[in-house]
Amino acid sequence: MDNPHQAPANARALFWICVLALLTAALAFSIRTGVSGAIKEELLDPIMPLTSGEMIAATLGYAFLGFALSLLAISPFLDVVGAKKVVLFSSASFIVGPVLILLSPLGGSGETMYLILNIGMVVCGLGWGAMEASVNPVTAAIYPQDKTGKLNILHAWWPAGIVIGGLGSVFLYETGVASWQVMIGLIIVPAVICFAWTLNQDFPVTESTAKGVSFGKMIREPFRHPGFWILPAIMFLTASAELAPGSWVDVALTETVGMPGILVLVYVSAIMFIMRHFAGPLERRFSDIGLLCACTIPAAIGLYLLSIANSPFTALVAATAWAIGVCFMWPTMLAATARRYPDSGPWGIGIVGFAGAMAIYAVLPEIGKIYDRAKLEAAGGQEAFEALAAGPEMQAVLAYAAEKSFQAIALVPVVLFFIFGALWLVERSRRNKG
Repeated sequence: MDNPHQAPANARALFWICVLALLTAALAFSIRTGVSGAIKEELLDPIMPLTSGEMIAATLGYAFLGFALSLLAISPFLDVVGAKKVVLFSSASFIVGPVLILLSPLGGSGETMYLILNIGMVVCGLGWGAMEASVNPVTAAIYPQDKTGKLNILHAWWPAGIVIGGLGSVFLYETGVASWQVMIGLIIVPAVICFAWTLNQDFPVTESTAKGVSFGKMIREPFRHPGFWILPAIMFLTASAELAPGSWVDVALTETVGMPGILVLVYVSAIMFIMRHFAGPLERRFSDIGLLCACTIPAAIGLYLLSIANSPFTALVAATAWAIGVCFMWPTMLAATARRYPDSGPWGIGIVGFAGAMAIYAVLPEIGKIYDRAKLEAAGGQEAFEALAAGPEMQAVLAYAAEKSFQAIALVPVVLFFIFGALWLVERSRRNKG
């Protein structure tokens, strides 16, 4: 665009392509989460029953590794490669990745199977990262005057995708209509549509390039401002409070609350879809940091209540608080980065997103370890756990494991409350002095 404040003629089509790309990633995330228990039971429990919780957590985490790597690698070169090619790559990854996951059982019941499964997850993650590296800067470029509002509306379609994928998992997989393999295969459908639609559109350069910011200046920008690095550090924690528990609900809660854990995620996502449409007015009223600070309180309460939930009602009460707390975190952190450091362009947004993705890659296996240790502790040791059969005793053991794993992550929003509070006070003091 010659004028960075002028939207391209196909802005509406571009925005909806961004929505579809994000929706595809969300469906992939939701379906992987929804069938993770089945993958664990069918592929991993027969191999290593004592550490299958850690193994499935690590497998889910590999998607975040691919996410982080592609996001960091693509972000600074987005305008060099072109956003259009990046969106096409993202769509192709969501075709190839699910195919590899479906082919993994052909590797037998050992290391080869596990390797192919994890490679499939990584490829899905590469598509996810490419999506994130492209759609956020494109949205910021076509709506430069309303970054927080438009990015939150864009990211409202993340929970929408989770609702669609989660309900599909329940009504198709849980009822026996479709196998977990069919569910994974469904990810390919929107990816193909997004690929075909993208082929017919022209994409603008990012906001920093439109302003004439050179590649070198964009790369140097984060290093010229030490305060920038506070944002990826915070993003590491906000993502740990939002996406890590979201990936874990099906494994941890299904046996403890009397309903499929994925339904908790669906409920949370429905709330997030609605609330993200109000982010713009809330941000203008409280500021982005003030909004994030307020959100940490219900997030902490919700995660703690999830740890002790033992019925559908208590799970939904806990999930309501958690949803209100985390719904604005990811897109508002991206908007805060774009607003404070616009010359960092997609590179700055990519660094912050990379930190969030690496948080999940690091945190999920640790949650799995806590869960595995807790279930052995509750059972009275390895031999006692192996002797347990399905029933009330096993359910009590798994409930204890779920409690410990969620209580560990509930501490993160507490830490964030003090961090956001300090930042809000500092920025408010600067504005008053100005």
